[in-house]
Parts: sequence; C-alpha cells; structure tokens
Amino acid sequence: MVQSSIAGSNSGSISTGPSGRAMAQAMEPDLLDGLQQHLSMERQANIAYTAMALWCAERELRGFVQHFKQEAADEQQHASLFADYLISRAQSVTLEALPAPRQQWSNVEEILAAVFQMEAEVTTSLQQLYALAERAADVRTTVFLDPIIQGQIAAEHHVAHLLGRVRLGRGDATALLVIDGELSAGNSQPASLAG
Repeated sequence: MVQSSIAGSNSGSISTGPSGRAMAQAMEPDLLDGLQQHLSMERQANIAYTAMALWCAERELRGFVQHFKQEAADEQQHASLFADYLISRAQSVTLEALPAPRQQWSNVEEILAAVFQMEAEVTTSLQQLYALAERAADVRTTVFLDPIIQGQIAAEHHVAHLLGRVRLGRGDATALLVIDGELSAGNSQPASLAG
C-alpha cells in the first residue's frame, strides 16, 4: 500500500493513495488484495457466461442464450462496481490476465451445475472479503459489500431453481424447450411464498 500526504491549505495534510487521489482511510493490504482478486473472479465469470451463451447458441437454445448473455453483462457490471470502489478508495486497479473459459459441456444440466458451483465460489469470496473488512474495522467496505452479498444470495437461489427445473425434465427435449421458452419470455423466477 503506497500512501503519501499532501499539504492542505487549512487541514494540515491529506493522505493519498497509489493513484494520487485523496484518501480518507487507508486500506489493509490483505483486504486490498482480496478486492483485486474478487474483481478478477467477476471478470472470469463474465467470460464463462459468454462461453455458455455461445454453446447454447450453437444448439438453438435462444432463451438460455439470452439468459447467459444477461448474466455475462451482470458479471461485467459487478467487476466495474469493484473497480469503481477501489478507485473511490484511492487505489489503483490491477487487471490480471484471465485463463480461457471452459467451452464444452455434454448438456444444459452440466452447464447449470457449473454455474451453481461458480456462483457458490463467488459467494464464498464475498463472505471472506466481508470477514476481512470486519477484522480491519473497515466499515466503508462492509457497507459496500452488503447489497452485493444480498444480490449474490439471490443469484444462487435463481440458478438452483433453474438447475432443479432442468433436472426435473430428466433430459427430455420438450421439457428443455419449455424452460428455454420461459427464459425467452423472462418468466424464470423461482416461486415465492412471500408474494
């Protein structure tokens, strides 16, 4: 963590981060590393969803293509949120090289199982970041993470629902096309007893 201070006209000195921006609170190195790694994880999820959309497009599953394209866009948005947050905390953003995503699956169920695992790993990463922020008494970061964790739990719930629906169809092409049609129509949310 690079930190310096600049003379202020009335306030003595103002700390700055590696990017030269004014910094109200320094960030613990472990937390900073974790945020950078999570940003890479979100970028990796973006390209993984893009690969899944391509696989589905090759098999004429328009609803799944639409769904995975939206998921890819959401993951890019999440990566951008982390980048914006790091910048707001006067940190420099590091973009790491990403490995090529997996591009071959035997069926949609296998894809959704991979998605569920990926989303569970993202949730675990967020929980670890939250714990790091709490240990560092970095309330700014816990406040930043709160809505992201809530959205991540909802994402896990949604993919578990889709995986359950596909498994219920037991590989039947008609059932898969019904689910694909629901995704095309934007009607793929899990049932809710709360309203």
